[in-house]
This record gives sequence, C-alpha cells and structure tokens, in this order.
Amino acid sequence: MRKRLLLLLAVLLSFSLIAAACGDDEETDTGSSDSASETESASDAAEEDNATEEVAAAETTVGLVYDIGGRGDLSFNDSAARGLDRAESELGIAFSEASPNDDGSNRAELLQLAADANPIVIGVGFLFEGDAAAVAAENPDTNFAVIDSGMLDFSQDPPAPYGDNVAGLVFAEEQGSYLVGIAAAMKTSSNKLGFIGGVCCYGGIEPFEAGFRAGALSVNPDIEIVAEYITDAPDFDGFNQPDRAQVIATTMYEDGADIVYHAAGGAGNGMFQAAKDFTADNGSKVWGIGVDDDQYLTIGAVDPSLQEFVLTSMLKRVDVAVFEVLKLQEEGGFTAGPVMYDLSVDGVGYATSGGYVDDIIDELEAAKAGMISGEIVVSRDPVDYGA
Repeated sequence: MRKRLLLLLAVLLSFSLIAAACGDDEETDTGSSDSASETESASDAAEEDNATEEVAAAETTVGLVYDIGGRGDLSFNDSAARGLDRAESELGIAFSEASPNDDGSNRAELLQLAADANPIVIGVGFLFEGDAAAVAAENPDTNFAVIDSGMLDFSQDPPAPYGDNVAGLVFAEEQGSYLVGIAAAMKTSSNKLGFIGGVCCYGGIEPFEAGFRAGALSVNPDIEIVAEYITDAPDFDGFNQPDRAQVIATTMYEDGADIVYHAAGGAGNGMFQAAKDFTADNGSKVWGIGVDDDQYLTIGAVDPSLQEFVLTSMLKRVDVAVFEVLKLQEEGGFTAGPVMYDLSVDGVGYATSGGYVDDIIDELEAAKAGMISGEIVVSRDPVDYGA
C-alpha cells in the first residue's frame, strides 16, 4: 500500500508541476502590445517544447516489479536492478519499482499500477506469468515483459504469445551451469559435489542442476553429485530461506562434498556462511558457487569475509535482458513472444572475480565455444545425468 501511495503521489506531483508551469505562463505581465505578442509567442513555444518533453518522457519510462524480496537480495532481483540502473544511465529511461508482499498476492495490483503510469512493465520471475497475461489483456497499449517465462499460451495450437504486447525473457541456465560444473569438477579435492535448489519440481531450477551435473561429469564420469531442494512447488518460499540452505550445505560439507553450487536465490546466501563456518571449524577449505549475479561481489559488499569461499558464480544475465528489452522499447522494436538469452549473446556465463578459476579459463572457454557452435548440447533435465 505504501508503494501504491508513493506512485500515486508521484503522478499527482507531476500534474501539479505541469499546472504550476502553465499558471506561470498565464500570469506573465506585459508592458506593450509588441512585448505581449513576443511573450505570448515565447510562451506558446515553451508550452510546445514542454509538451514534447512530456511525450518523450512518457515514451521512456518503465515500471518494474521485482520477485519477492526485491532489490537487495544479492542475487536474482539485484541483477534485474542493475539492468534497470544501466537503462537509466545509458538510455535516460526513468523508472519506478515495487516488490510484492511476502505471499505475492498483490502481483496483479502492482502490475496494473505500473501499467497506469508507464508504456512498458517488467515482471521479474515466472510467477508473474498469469497475472501479466491478464493485466496485459486489459492494457493493450502497454507492453509487458516477464523474466523466466516464455509468455506463450499453450491452450492455443500451436502455442502463441498471450498478446502482441507480451514478451518472455528466458535463459539457457543449463549452459552457464555446465561451465561452473566443469569448474567444480576441476577444483574438487574430494570428487564429491553438492547442489542446492530453491524449489523443486516446477521446471525452473532443474536446468541448473542438469547443467551442473553435465559439466562435472564431462570432466570426471565417476564424480559424485548430491542434490537437495529446500521446498517443493507450489511452496516457493525456498528461495527465501538462507537458514535452511545453511543447514543443507553444512550437511553436504560434513558428508564430504568440498564444493556446493546453489540455485536458490536469496536463500543461497546461507550456503556461503556454511562454507566459512565449516572451514573454520575443520581446517579444511570448502567452497560455494553462486548464481545469477557475481556473488563474489554482491556477497562481498555485505560481508567481505565470505568472498574467499566464492569459487565462481553462474551468471544469469537478467541485467542484460532488462536493458535489452528497454532498448528495444525505446527504439520501437518491442517484439512479442519468447526471447532466448544464451551463451551466444552473453545471456549466461561464469564469473572470474577472486581469480580462483583463472588457471582453468582455457578449458571453460573451450566448453563455451563448443556450446555456442552446437558441438556440445546440454539437456535441461537432470535425470539425463543420473539424478
């Protein structure tokens, strides 16, 4: 409700400023008919310029609604925020932002509020799919983009976009995960790895596990990989349980895994704390692998003592997707339907911050080139790799 009031106040303020500006023009004193005419002409020109500026501003604004947790989650949402900030800096696009309540029940309301004030609205996360489709249908002159959903209506044959104003921004998570799987397999001393997923069995996190398994097994077919998910769909709170991720990671480290990869959003932050604590308690160094953002940087900004436990991160470039769709919007090139962000467009990748994988860059780049060329094809189903 506070965000709704702030948005309404902002709209009302903009109207009051425009009204004040017009009032000033109307009250301008004139000393002669000539000066009055000149003043009137100048006023008319100024009003036309202001009108043009207002239209231009209206064409370059966006309303972005984060996933639960919002800006500051050190992972998925922060990557979206970085794309938003880049669009503001490089394209001059103004934005408003909001976050759903803890149960996500006001997603549709936030999307509608954003649509009331902006020509394009972005929902961060596949859980926006149904609400975005419905709100887009009610707002045909507003474009909508949803992260992690193809925004295809499968009730149609063949499946088609929900509307001409709806785009889905999707990622080849299995490709980026393949690369960090290679890194883990080349860096492990125990030949045992762990994977922590935020939420199981809805199709969103399994590609991370599949790619990680495939990459590790490509290095060592005998390597052991254990996986555990925090919650099962439809309970999506697993992305917001760092304490639970810490417990799971600690158990994996105690059972012999020396590198654990998480795809658990904000919950994964607990994994890095587990790595630090286990290393301190046992004198044996263990690692975590981050996801979405370069977590060496994001985690380090909050707790620098955790940086030395971040081996690498699988980069899911939500920031690139947000920036690119806004650039298309500004250029008049918005296109409905799914848009894939894979290795070929730097939609996914791996981080090198900390320098811990510098000695295996050649191997990682060779695998990257193989996937881009199509020589290496990675499944999105972990069952194909022994799960």
